[in-house]
Amino acid sequence: MSKRDYYDVLGVAKTASEAELKSAFRKLAMQHHPDRNAGDAEAETKFKELNEAYQILSDPQKRPAYDRYGHAAFEQGGGGGAGGFTGDFGASMSDIFEDLFGDLSGRGRQRQSNGRERGADVRYSVEISLDDAFSGKTVSVTIPTSISCEPCGGTGAKAGSKPKACPTCGGHGRVRASQGFFSIERTCPRCQGRGEIIDDPCRQCGGAGRTKKERTLSVNIPAGVEDGTRIRLSGEGEGGLRGGPSGDLYIFLSIQPHAYLRRDGADLYCMVPISFTVAALGGHINVPVIGGEMKQVTIPEGTQTGRQIRLRGMGMPILRSREKGDLYVQVVVETPQKLTARQRELLRELENDSGTDNAADQAGFFEKMKSFISGNDD
Repeated sequence: MSKRDYYDVLGVAKTASEAELKSAFRKLAMQHHPDRNAGDAEAETKFKELNEAYQILSDPQKRPAYDRYGHAAFEQGGGGGAGGFTGDFGASMSDIFEDLFGDLSGRGRQRQSNGRERGADVRYSVEISLDDAFSGKTVSVTIPTSISCEPCGGTGAKAGSKPKACPTCGGHGRVRASQGFFSIERTCPRCQGRGEIIDDPCRQCGGAGRTKKERTLSVNIPAGVEDGTRIRLSGEGEGGLRGGPSGDLYIFLSIQPHAYLRRDGADLYCMVPISFTVAALGGHINVPVIGGEMKQVTIPEGTQTGRQIRLRGMGMPILRSREKGDLYVQVVVETPQKLTARQRELLRELENDSGTDNAADQAGFFEKMKSFISGNDD
């Protein structure tokens, strides 16, 4: 069976740049790699075809020869094709396979060359009150996590001994395996890529180099934090394997709903009921503000339900700033209930003495209704 054109194999034009060739190869190699298509003979054949095409077209000396003579340039001992692959082909493209598959076990990026692994990051949720968010506070959190094993110093080996280089990979953490006519590096199956093995593991940690333990930490919560704020404590996460660096601890804050205050950024909103007489005649009311204080607020004469009174600087602190938001007091006028006979009599007198000047909005509304019904509405 005749070979397909190498450019067609990679799905690129003959004018494709080196970067375009590499990008096309990565995409198709990811799709047809044998490790992702176990037992699929067709995928393995396509993968070999991709490797052969890329080896030729990525070589600055072989590509011009192929462009001029095609496959004939590498037949009959011409220096390429299936017979021209060497054992170093997998190593020559190690950067591509590393980008595609890591170390083919999904972990090579986190592991250091000496076998030590960084510990995992830890997430912990803390709920605080709005008053705590206003003033800031220090909280203690108890976190179950992994820490470096003290008896072995985090090495995983029994006290008085130490890990030794893996004899399978020679301490490299990777071994080269042949697949058909090319070779590729894989994670060492014996040491799992660490490059070290432990003959006499520590009894305390079983060779892991870390143990489970609860830790109590003090976390400073600054004033002005909002719901969902994340606080990062570097190096306070899980301990690393075999002496590797610890991960980080992330504290996620949630703020409890307040009894009478609603927050919007740095501003606070409070609904305050006032009596019918205070709304009509005006007066003073005491409003509770954040922090447990009381603030006297002046109610203007003739105040209507829904009116907002702004108290500057009485809101929440702005994080990493000396400024504060505002407090908005929204007035709700209460209608009198369970009236006495005398109160009813006074209200009827008020109603009889009231004119359009006392209820301008009401009068205007009914005038509009009359115009609408009569068809004179503009």
